[in-house]
Amino acid sequence: MYFAALLARTEDGWEASDTELDDVETLSDLADLARESTGDDEDTVLVFIEQEESWFGIVRVDGEEDPRVYVSDAAAASRSSYGELLLTDELLGRDPGDEDDLDALDLDGTEDGEDEDEGDDESADGCVSADSVPHGPVGDARILDDLGIGEKELRAMSDDALGEIAEALGAADVLETVR
Repeated sequence: MYFAALLARTEDGWEASDTELDDVETLSDLADLARESTGDDEDTVLVFIEQEESWFGIVRVDGEEDPRVYVSDAAAASRSSYGELLLTDELLGRDPGDEDDLDALDLDGTEDGEDEDEGDDESADGCVSADSVPHGPVGDARILDDLGIGEKELRAMSDDALGEIAEALGAADVLETVR
């Protein structure tokens, strides 16, 4: 089950709205949707996306700046169409021209023509190979620093990470109205 919501910091406080992502195809589209949600180009908007008990993502849009993204588990998110919105080449440290994009990944852990029993490409740091999606968090872990949630706290979030974040921001009540 997926949940997606916009949490906007306005001069009147935090405002939440649930959002449909069916027509959103790129991170740029998602950022535009966030900007349009408040009517004020200067507001900070957080887009929360989660797949229950699997992964969560946060996209932060501050005015016309490029969106900042954090994903709790890139490998889990890569198996989701919503996760693929967030896992850009830049976020994954790939060159945009690489042919090994998310659509070309063989997510059962084997390459075409390779036996499943052949060598494990996992490196010491836990990443599966330079061309695949890493297990664990990716992106800007300091995305919420100025809002009182540091990198260490963000990485330690539990299954209800979005609720914990909203609570820390003083926006739990408004987020619950759209859940």
